Amino acid sequence: MTGMLRGIRLLFLSFLAVAALGQSVETVNGVRLVHNGKEGQWGKKPRVQVELVRTLGDVAAEEEAVAFYMPAGIALDSQGNLYILDTGNHRVQKFGPDGRYLASFGRQGQGPGDFSYPDSIDIDSEDMVWISDPNNQRIQVLTPAGAERKTIGFVKERVGKVRRTKSGLVMAGGGGVFFGGPGLEEKEQPPPKLFKKLDLEGKVTGEYGEPFDFEHPLLNQMGNQVTFAVDESGCVYLAHLYQNRLEKYSPEGKLLWRADRKLDYSTDPPKDKGKREASGGGLTIRMPRMNQCAEGIAVDRSGRVWVVTLNRQTREEEQVGVNMSMTMNGGERKMSMKAQGNTDLRTTDMYKLEVFSSEGELLGSLPLDHFVDGIYIKGDRLFLWDAMRGAKFFQYRIKES
Repeated sequence: MTGMLRGIRLLFLSFLAVAALGQSVETVNGVRLVHNGKEGQWGKKPRVQVELVRTLGDVAAEEEAVAFYMPAGIALDSQGNLYILDTGNHRVQKFGPDGRYLASFGRQGQGPGDFSYPDSIDIDSEDMVWISDPNNQRIQVLTPAGAERKTIGFVKERVGKVRRTKSGLVMAGGGGVFFGGPGLEEKEQPPPKLFKKLDLEGKVTGEYGEPFDFEHPLLNQMGNQVTFAVDESGCVYLAHLYQNRLEKYSPEGKLLWRADRKLDYSTDPPKDKGKREASGGGLTIRMPRMNQCAEGIAVDRSGRVWVVTLNRQTREEEQVGVNMSMTMNGGERKMSMKAQGNTDLRTTDMYKLEVFSSEGELLGSLPLDHFVDGIYIKGDRLFLWDAMRGAKFFQYRIKES
């Protein structure tokens, strides 16, 4: 009896400690729901730190090999070599573990090994390089030297960001330029599932993740955008860009937990739902202005979940965007994308790294002083990149306190 009372007392004290942090946990229909406060379990003393090791690249670099333009991702092979997806230059840049330039492959086009603003990059256990090339409606698999190993073409599916797992592929979102057909704004179309699992030939084997129905096509298209990561066991982690919502799914696609955290701004749907107008053979789309709360997600080797979170919304002088155009000449399509806005800024207090436990509990956060468009973790190496302004990668080392 004494042991039971002691156990109850410890459980009660644990509950009080969690409540003091503003965290609460409940289970609904077998799913763990975690409501995090603003302060994490670490309080003012984070148990991990990130130490800057080096930076790589700059949009204004004199050396052409590191003059990136709108880069979209990075991946490491088994030897520690870095492969940077230099999207705006339609190429992959390969560097050694020490940052030394090794090789370049790719150019703009539609042939084998060509790209048209590629969207994501990943590397499998055999060091094959998997690249999502949505504007060419395909995934390309290349050798470490850039030679074509395999191409997976898609006709009905919109190719999104792709991650390689031990058994297949995970794809989320629809990449590339998509304007839809006439009358899109008037039609009531239920939003699609959040991510798909595919076999190694590109066949869809399952669709998972429940979207939120904003009851408007443009709000659905923007409000259900996610970024995601896959751990070594095949679990999928989603961070919603415009919803205060983080999720973990089993390798079979079962929702294991959902978490939120206290933010200093609202993520409620805006009154302005955006607009889509067709006139004179042209099409203009003005997307709704929604508050963004996340920019990237990654999982470290300890199972902790790292999320690039916004402290606040972008100020007018910080705003950047992409001007897209497309022309058709006979059967050949020509696309161009150009960054616009205040691309001269390099520093900001807008972002932080939030660290969550493998069960969705907020542990703590680390401040950042630069713009961030994505995150990647391999071992103790953490990479962040600024795609739209400096076109630069920041390599950090994760240090346990």
